[in-house]
Amino acid sequence: MTTTDPFLGGSRPFGLGYWPLPDDDPGVGVQREAVRLVSPDGALVRGVLWTPPIGTPWKTAVILSHPRGDFSVHYACPLLAAAGYAVLGFGTRYMNNDTDCLHEACITDVQTAHDEMVRRGAEAVVLLGNSGGGSLMAMANAELGIGDGWVGMAAHPGEGVFMLQVIDPSVIDEADPFATNPELDMYHPDNGWRPWPGPCTYDPAWVERYRAAQIERVARIDAVAKESIDASREVLADLQTVNKRDDPAAWRELRRRAVFTKYLTIYRTLADPAYLDLSIDPDDRAMGSLFAFPDPFDANYGRGGLARTMTARGWLSTWSGLSSGARLADTMPQVKVPTLLIHPTADTEIRVWQAKEIVAAAGAADVTYIEMQGALHYLEGDRPEALGHVADWLAARFP
Repeated sequence: MTTTDPFLGGSRPFGLGYWPLPDDDPGVGVQREAVRLVSPDGALVRGVLWTPPIGTPWKTAVILSHPRGDFSVHYACPLLAAAGYAVLGFGTRYMNNDTDCLHEACITDVQTAHDEMVRRGAEAVVLLGNSGGGSLMAMANAELGIGDGWVGMAAHPGEGVFMLQVIDPSVIDEADPFATNPELDMYHPDNGWRPWPGPCTYDPAWVERYRAAQIERVARIDAVAKESIDASREVLADLQTVNKRDDPAAWRELRRRAVFTKYLTIYRTLADPAYLDLSIDPDDRAMGSLFAFPDPFDANYGRGGLARTMTARGWLSTWSGLSSGARLADTMPQVKVPTLLIHPTADTEIRVWQAKEIVAAAGAADVTYIEMQGALHYLEGDRPEALGHVADWLAARFP
């Protein structure tokens, strides 16, 4: 392959840091095949199957995905294919749009990809999760029992848990993006904030109150989401008592309320004090966030952040740290297969202590933890080394 290959170093959408870079070219002609699968419940699962050079057999398959990212073009794919593995990178049914993302449906898509690789002759299938894909793959293993190994690369504790550390607790009115409690505003000078690029200093006692308030805001949003879902369920019960042919007007009224889907607009979701105060959970990271360019303040109020628009059920399943079933704290104890976690210590989003908690929670007897000193979230510049660790780990367990 050459670096002119559009899969390896070509132009890419701004901000999608998991796409391959020219430095990720393995230097050998790995093969690619477009794959289109249909899940048992009718969802389309699309990806690219990367395999070793022509004439090189493979026995073990690696599958990787993310709740909303297109991992068919993930940097791990060419590097692991060059190392002798079949690699299926794919997108779930919610690719590029997680407004109604249900992790419970995402894991069905993971199983669809897993079963396809078994059908193609894989003697072992290893689940690889990068970033939010880590919690997805752990949930798939814990809930469905699929996968012979679990690999996490810059995996955070779960999208909902991550939201708990970045949501702005100073919001006092979900309908008004400017309504603010100044005492809980990390972007207020009285609390230690200084305009970018000046470093900020937040009092530890204030940070403790801030963290508690973040949980309270998520709980308030959860309550709104659950109330909407409960109301629809109650009406659905009433709907069963009405015959649509005998009383179409009554049926219509109940039906529209039963199927109603409440959409939540969630402002200001990029407000982790650790972005601007590096004394909080110190590691090798720089100031700022990969979700903001460069100042988190701008993305907290403007374009950027996460979970801006969600259905009630999508919020509860994916972005609520209190309600989501995709929390690694819950799923990792059930992951009994060989486990590898690679943590880049300069990750702006995931702290070292969180990576160590994931490893400590793992239910496997075979657990390996590797820190990549000074590496970034998407491992730019360090990818061949990181995937070399993965390939060595795989070779020792899955010939």
